[in-house]
Amino acid sequence: MVEYAKLIDHMREYARQSAVLGEPVQTSLPDLGVFSCDRETTFEATLYQPVYCLILQGKKETIIGDRTITYGAGDALVVSHDLPVVSRITEASAKHPYLALIFYLDLTILRGLQDQLGVHDQEEDAVSSIAVSQAEARLVGVLERYFSLHKDPMEEKVLGPLVRKEIHFRLLTAPHGGMLRKMLNRDSHASRIDRAIGIIRQKYKSSFVVQELAQSVGMSTSSFHEHFKSVTQTTPLRYQKDLRLMEAKRLLLEGEHSVSTVAYEVGYESPNQFSREYSRKFGVAPQRDARNHAIDA
Repeated sequence: MVEYAKLIDHMREYARQSAVLGEPVQTSLPDLGVFSCDRETTFEATLYQPVYCLILQGKKETIIGDRTITYGAGDALVVSHDLPVVSRITEASAKHPYLALIFYLDLTILRGLQDQLGVHDQEEDAVSSIAVSQAEARLVGVLERYFSLHKDPMEEKVLGPLVRKEIHFRLLTAPHGGMLRKMLNRDSHASRIDRAIGIIRQKYKSSFVVQELAQSVGMSTSSFHEHFKSVTQTTPLRYQKDLRLMEAKRLLLEGEHSVSTVAYEVGYESPNQFSREYSRKFGVAPQRDARNHAIDA
């Protein structure tokens, strides 16, 4: 595939120029980032946002709930909801780094296309909030065109919005875009769970009653539990806990906060409980992360 080879060459050069390994780098183009890593990694907890991720080189493993997903060069990952996962890079080296192109989805554009195309919720089997499949040639081609626009400011300005919309169109009509199509129907379970996730993310520091959260998105408590687990592979309370702990780790790695300060900052009432749950989640005590980054508890 010619476009695929072009993307790899362009990505290598861009990653080399950006000089940032191990974390996503935003390009000048809206919603487009690149990720490059020159080594294999251990499992790390992270929050996947709604994205289309094209793997150009290397391999990665992601665990969500009891489900393990492996993908590598030539695969594409579609994520429809904000999902707490753990992941690791399983194949990468200095000579052949892990390379991925990340396109963040804009639900406003997708909904506009839905209205324009008349795409409605369909009965689709085995749709998932994380779908992995072999990259489609048309999507690879349009991503290569979009990525290449960063070289010419005028083309980026004029053609960028058009190509960006085309990427959303291709995803909306792709075989592995089933969950996206479901989520765009505001009355679907997928859409209701997305709204509930938004509420939890906005108020993750505060306690909530699951029954009240279910009612706020128009679902019974039992149905809410069932569909929340189906989408996220976890429970609403566990989802909130994961958000708290990931934010806590970020704050500790900044090296400017004590363990007790971070515990209260993310919503815990007991630093001891926080330390237990942090250690269980990340395999190390929060005190160690704090010490390693210049401040002790």
